[in-house]
This record gives sequence, C-alpha cells and structure tokens, in this order.
Amino acid sequence: MQADIGLIGLAVMGQNLVLNMADRGYTVAVFNRTPSKTDEFIEGPAKGKKILGSRDLKQFVAALKQPRRIMLMVKAGDPVDEFIEHLLPLLEKGDIIIDGGNSHFPDSQRRYESLKAKGILFIGAGISGGEEGARHGPSIMPGGNPDAWPHVKSIFQSIAAKSDDGSPCCEWVGEGGAGHYVKMVHNGIEYGDMQLICEAFDLLRKGVHLTYAELAKTFESWDKGPLNSYLIEITSQIFTKMDADGKPLLEKILDVAGQKGTGKWTGIDALDRGMPLTLIGEAVFARCLSSLKDERMKASAYYKAPDAVFKGTKNELTEQVSHALYASKIISYAQGFMLMRNASAEYKWNLNFGSIALMWRGGCIIRSKFLGNIKQAYDKNPQLPSLLMDHFFIEQITRCLPSWRKVVAEGALMGVPLPCFSTALAFFDGYRSPLLPANLLQAQRDFFGAHTYERTDKPRGQFFHTNWTGKGGDVSSSSYTV
Repeated sequence: MQADIGLIGLAVMGQNLVLNMADRGYTVAVFNRTPSKTDEFIEGPAKGKKILGSRDLKQFVAALKQPRRIMLMVKAGDPVDEFIEHLLPLLEKGDIIIDGGNSHFPDSQRRYESLKAKGILFIGAGISGGEEGARHGPSIMPGGNPDAWPHVKSIFQSIAAKSDDGSPCCEWVGEGGAGHYVKMVHNGIEYGDMQLICEAFDLLRKGVHLTYAELAKTFESWDKGPLNSYLIEITSQIFTKMDADGKPLLEKILDVAGQKGTGKWTGIDALDRGMPLTLIGEAVFARCLSSLKDERMKASAYYKAPDAVFKGTKNELTEQVSHALYASKIISYAQGFMLMRNASAEYKWNLNFGSIALMWRGGCIIRSKFLGNIKQAYDKNPQLPSLLMDHFFIEQITRCLPSWRKVVAEGALMGVPLPCFSTALAFFDGYRSPLLPANLLQAQRDFFGAHTYERTDKPRGQFFHTNWTGKGGDVSSSSYTV
C-alpha cells in the first residue's frame, strides 16, 4: 500500500493533520526525527487507520505515490531547510515539498525559487486553527508553485474547515511566498483582535466594575451579534473558569504577554512598505509593554491613578464599548487588507481578497461573522482601495463613531490604557481628513535639510525648495522615499 501524502514532524499539529487526512480516506506516511515518537503515534492515536510509519527517510519517500507529496510540520527556520536538504537526493523532478509551519514569507519565497531551479515544486501553506483546527478542519492558505496546486487541492480542501455555505476555507493564494504572507497578516490581525478585546475587558472591569459573571454574560451576548467571533466566544468562557480555590483563574494569570514574532513581522513589513498599520503595531507594543512588569510596578508607586469615574450606567458603557470594539476591528482589517494589496502589487501575486476573507471564515483563530461582510465588499469591487470605502463599512463606522469617541475619551480620563482603540480612531480621523499637518512637517524638513516640498498650486511630482533664512542658499537635497 502506497501513501497519498507524507508528513514529517509528529508534534501535536502534525499528528492532528495526519488523523484529519486519514479520517477523510487518505493513506498517509509519517516520519519523525525521533523514531520512538513515530512508534508511539502508530501504536496510539493512529492505530487501525491507514497511516504508515517510517523509521528512516528512504523508507518514508519510497512509501509515497508519485508525484510525491511531502508536508513538513517542523519548527520554522533552519529545521525546514535541513529537512529539504535531506530529502532532495531522494526526490525526482515534479515531486512536491509543502511547508506547513509558521515560516516567514521571505524564506518561502527563497525556497520556492531554489527548488524550482531543481525541478521540485514547493508550497508554503499557512495553517491556522491550532491543534483543534488541525484535527477537525483548519484554515489553509497555500502559495508557491502553481503547478503543485492541482496535486494537493483535493486533499487540502477536504481537510479544511468549511464556511457556512459549505465552501472550503482553503484556496490557492498566489506564487512564491504569498501563502505565508497572507498567514503573517492573519496573525497580525489576530494580535489586533486580541488586544482590542483585552482593552474592552480592562475598561469594563475598571470603569464600571463588571464582575466576571457579568463579563461572561456580556461577551456571550456580543457573540450573538455583529461581534460574533471565535475570540469573543472563548473570552466569554475564560471569564467563567475558576481556579481550585473557587476564584476566577484569570486573576491568577500574570499580566505579561508572550509572542512568537508573527505580529512583529507584520509590523516590520508594514514599516518597510510605508503602510500605516498602526493598530497591529500598537498591539505588538502593548505586549512588549506588558513584559516590563517590574518597571510598571515601580512606576505605579510614583504616579497616582486619576480620580475620574464613569458617570453613566453599566449598560451605557457596555454598549459604547461594543461599538468602539466593532469600529476598531473594522480599522484593523482595513489596514491588514491595505497591506496585502500593497504586497500583491509589488510581488504581482494578484491576491483575491474576497477569497482570503472566505478562507478566514472558518477554522482559523480570527474566524468571525464579520468576514462575510469583507468578502461581499471585495466581491462587489475587487479593486476596492480600502474597506473604509465600502458602503456597508461606511454605515457601520458612522453608526459606531459617537460611542467610539466617548470610549477613547473615558479611557484617557480614567487612566485606562487603550492603545488600539485610540490608534484606530486616530487612523480613522487621519484617513478621512482632506488636510493634515504634513505641510508643516514638509516645511520643517525643507528648512533644516533642504528636503524640498510639493505645492498645492502646482502639479504633483514637482518639488520646490525655499531659502527660509536667506542664508541657506538655493541648493536642495535629492528627493527620495524610504
């Protein structure tokens, strides 16, 4: 019996993907660097299923149908390259290597180009949904060599989550590193969603002293409306979890956030592109600030919290926060799709944004009802420059705006940090402004560095320099954009 696909790396994600494939009728060959782990899996969760254990790579490759389809579920970085090097002598032209880990997209782009030159087809597949998604249906974002897609399409789409209309949350993204790029932006948006939810919790807890039972009920009700999402759902459940002593477990968890780098990658890429991805950037910095626990404890002794209190009712603040959360979420996704649009143009990926929204409807961590509205927006206008230009989102922002402004103001008055709510509102006000103070900024740059400026009464692309003091001369520096 030969296998339809092989998978290397039997940590929890790898094991669950294999079991998912086997449940859908595929025969899967597996290999792990540690043979005992392969044996434990074959004799344990895989027992009785069409899963073939291999103790060395030669045996593993020999067990695969041609063209061989090999999926790597190993730690991102050097381990991926090491396995590729070990596999290459055993493969033939037309065989397929799939990296399903959390790789950085430039690495996937490099691997795609290197393997293409050797006749090997490469796919970099972003996978979201955690261990539960891997077992029962993740969101899969494949990119790389398009010649490989027909050979893995049926497998990937059968194991992927399904949206409400039954469509698989998996579709071809684009060439090169496109799959892992879209997964990177997904993770950045995930950072933003999580931080926005944390800010909503913080303001409701400190502003009107909602109990954990009240918070759970509030988030449960939110999950039944426009804010419906996986993260809202699990947050309502977190509020109800009690520790062994009967007190809320959340109160025992140290307020120091971890991160694995994908949000940071998104922020760095946005800076490199000159794209204003402000909300995701603030979400990353909020995690960094949380890590300064000792300094924060010392600073709290020097600075007294404001005496201001919210003068309305619990219901009033709860409703205002729900509107601010929804509007800020729109900004986060609008920024993420603006970033992908910029990258798509540079790399000529021709990303289908409606399809991406559909891929995120199920299985992944940011899955939500809201993504259906994004798909509709791009279905109506595939060239939409920003979600903020779509009629549905214009209506939603307009509806939420008064509450959004009140929430940001109340947070500032009460001394409750709302970095993502605040930056989302600042971005919106900047985006909707026909005139920004960048004219003064350009005057300053020209004054001290002769960096030149454009004029409102001249065509775009013409640059001018002023001798502001009469002593600086008329020579300007060259114009360039970082």
